[in-house]
Amino acid sequence: MTRQKFLFIHQNFPGQFVHVVGELVRLGHDVVALGIKGRTLPGVRYIRYAPKALGRISEVELTRDFETKILRGLACAEAMEQLKESGFTPNTVVAHPGWGEALFCKDVWPGARLIMFAEFFYSADGADYNFDAEFAHDSLIDRARLRLKNSVHLHALHTADAAYTPTQWQLSQLPVEYHPKLNVIFDGIDTAVVAPKPQALIQLKRDGLRLTQADEVITFVNRNLEPYRGFHVFMRALPEILKQRPKAHCLIVGRDEVSYGSAPKGGGSWRQVMLAEVGAQLPMERVHFLGHLAYQDYLRVIQISTCHVYLTYPFVLSWSCLEAMSAGRVVVASNTEPVQEVIEHGINGLLFDFFDAAALSKQVIDVLADPGAYRDIGKRARNTVVERYDLKTKCLPQQIDLIGRLASR
Repeated sequence: MTRQKFLFIHQNFPGQFVHVVGELVRLGHDVVALGIKGRTLPGVRYIRYAPKALGRISEVELTRDFETKILRGLACAEAMEQLKESGFTPNTVVAHPGWGEALFCKDVWPGARLIMFAEFFYSADGADYNFDAEFAHDSLIDRARLRLKNSVHLHALHTADAAYTPTQWQLSQLPVEYHPKLNVIFDGIDTAVVAPKPQALIQLKRDGLRLTQADEVITFVNRNLEPYRGFHVFMRALPEILKQRPKAHCLIVGRDEVSYGSAPKGGGSWRQVMLAEVGAQLPMERVHFLGHLAYQDYLRVIQISTCHVYLTYPFVLSWSCLEAMSAGRVVVASNTEPVQEVIEHGINGLLFDFFDAAALSKQVIDVLADPGAYRDIGKRARNTVVERYDLKTKCLPQQIDLIGRLASR
């Protein structure tokens, strides 16, 4: 591929584009990025734009989300116009359309190739909506709101020259009429960095505790601790696990905010809600909430884990699940999509019904009681990630190939 000009658009840049952007810079291409927040990368000219506030709130509640996305799209388009006036015209634009930023790309540069990152297409059936009866609320308005959330995705799918999505299950959620322009390419796991490390250790200074692979360690990781990622189920399973394994420690990584779904109706965080429910049954000296960690600290937490627990509604797959597998850990995960696309029960991980806290407890207890019996599962877990999701040998070459094929048209 001859030297090209690329524009990447992500409201929280670099997001999922972190690796492909770095590779394009390494290959000598001219890369510019647009976003609202986030951070720049070496060799990238990063330009922030600010959407205007609504002059007044629409009386039609269902239109408000789309109005906000139009404002974001317009702000992004104005930033693109400024780039155009400065003399920059990209050969290819790669965009995450979820917040409206990709709405007007083709209006600024009709001749530029547009690649869409199709992360998730909402559906009232078979995915995250009302998956969890404990928090379900179904109504015509809710379904209408969900349908309207897809507006920006449909627009982007229609105007894009190509698109890619991380898993086969996410592809299956997208309208079939757009499948010919869609590719399944995962973000990628750097398995050379995320690898087993027998000498790994962490020190919890606040608790005066040093933990290694010789200890019984349960890990649970999410960006934020919330029901979408099964935090409530995990917390309900934890008292029995720690009762049966009196030497085990539990390391919980994640903020007290909300990434998906809703905050607790009564206020506060989901951690506060769940501690109010089960905290009295827990030996809190062995439950360690670590909050948000720097990546290297998080990696050490994963590397010392005896048993890593991962749950999710049918939604997007967290990098942490595959990173725990890449580190050779035994992963106990919910039998939801797209987890089932990656983990085969008893082969490269262990699956349980998302809502069965007792089954989760039993499975984790069994792993902690005889980790040697599950060691081969951890080895096969790593092999799965190396063979199918490795950043440098699989996913990144696929992303570069998609961009190259489009550029050569």
